[in-house]
Amino acid sequence: MSIYRPQFDPDQLPAVVARLLEELGEDAAREGLVDTPRRVAESLRFLTEGYELDPAEIVGDALFHEQYDDMVVVKDVNFFSLCEHHLLPFFGRVHVAYLPNGKVVGLSKVPRIVDA
Repeated sequence: MSIYRPQFDPDQLPAVVARLLEELGEDAAREGLVDTPRRVAESLRFLTEGYELDPAEIVGDALFHEQYDDMVVVKDVNFFSLCEHHLLPFFGRVHVAYLPNGKVVGLSKVPRIVDA
């Protein structure tokens, strides 16, 4: 299964944000907004950095063969993301459960997989 990786030039984000501000009727050059395009671009990079992560690379060699077939549960994993409809941030807490079928992933990897 291939992972979708958006293709864009992150250096273009500030210009795109400045254009958005102008479309909203703002003066992107006014004192209070002069650094906003850069700040928004940085925040979008941060909020979408999980898109660059590959779960297989995260797990790496932390997949262990164990004769353990009971459900594994990792609770209270905090996460944040962007709403795909409005690009607004949201956050929450998830519980992850899986049936290992003889293979157990290192527990510290589960929150990183959630980030991906």
